[in-house]
Amino acid sequence: MTALEAVFWSAGMSRAELAEQTGFSRSKANTAASSLIARGMLDETGPQASSGGRRPETLTLSSSMGLLAGIDLGASSVDVALFSPDMTTLAHHAEPIEVSDGPGIVLSRVREILADLRQRCGVRSEQVIGIGMGVPGPVEFERGLLVAPPIMPGWEGFSIRDYLGEEYRAPVFIDNDVNVMAMGEMWRLHRELPNFLVVKIGTGIGCGIVCNHTIYRGANGSAGDVGHICVDPAGERCHCGNQGCVEVMAAGPAIARMGTEAAKAGKSAVLAQVLETQGRIRPEDVGQASRGGDVAANAIIKLSGKLIGQMLASVVNFFNPSHVFLCGGISHIGPLFLASIRQSIYQRSLPLSTRHLEIAYAPLGDRAGVIGCAAMALQETMRVRGVLP
Repeated sequence: MTALEAVFWSAGMSRAELAEQTGFSRSKANTAASSLIARGMLDETGPQASSGGRRPETLTLSSSMGLLAGIDLGASSVDVALFSPDMTTLAHHAEPIEVSDGPGIVLSRVREILADLRQRCGVRSEQVIGIGMGVPGPVEFERGLLVAPPIMPGWEGFSIRDYLGEEYRAPVFIDNDVNVMAMGEMWRLHRELPNFLVVKIGTGIGCGIVCNHTIYRGANGSAGDVGHICVDPAGERCHCGNQGCVEVMAAGPAIARMGTEAAKAGKSAVLAQVLETQGRIRPEDVGQASRGGDVAANAIIKLSGKLIGQMLASVVNFFNPSHVFLCGGISHIGPLFLASIRQSIYQRSLPLSTRHLEIAYAPLGDRAGVIGCAAMALQETMRVRGVLP
């Protein structure tokens, strides 16, 4: 790990800590820190708490390096922010947007938002040193291209890098939305947890894998596509062509579908009233009915959680993570949902796999994506350029 990377992941450290993290000698760490300060890449931002002697100065990434842009694109929303290199949020904007409208419309709006945020911060496009973007589809990471994205018609083969490169000289990095959420949580944890999972449950189901302090993408970038693990061979047909994928059986649309069926079958007066009033049932409506004690809604939430837990038990047995962090719009649909997931994982996993396993909501929540995009932008810019300009 380079000195610059060590300081970034620590969110501030002393020269002695820099030597410890990089494996440098004290003199080499001092030389590296002094060189980076002279080049405007590190700042000394004040003394740390004393441990008995002179209080050491805190090293942080310098704001004079420039800005980072994070773009977290979801199926029906976009979250854009500008960050300083130490990951302080400088400007932020989120709004509804339909990814199915295609890259022309969506990315044109993204560029407008970025321009507005830059204007708000009073910075020029050339001051942006790295751009990270998360998208709701499979990505070939090295080329930054989407590959057969099921909910993103017209995006396959479209070069987001080239499009944004028309206005920005900064390198652009694209990854799956769950991977950038995992990157965000890894930054929050300062890389202290080596092996954990971030599972996003929404319209689909995906998993970001942190393995040995690094995002694991697999041979071609499809690692973590757990939504297509089969939980019922005789179940509903998925958009991938197979039957019984956990995504089609337990994600947001499945919960809405089961709620609609319960309403029409007379199993839930609450959901029947919602259907009559709104003309449709959303997953949130099922969650609200469940919180109110509706028996049919409770059964739907429990089944969804059970099936997702069944899938995750296989992943836990295989990978043996220390933590599973849940995020996405459906993850907070109700307390029964989390309880059912936990129960299913613990019931189906090997005792050794779950001895120290923690299953909880992702602490950063919806902000994990855009934070992870910026963290990815800085990390990958350092990787491809060696050091930042």
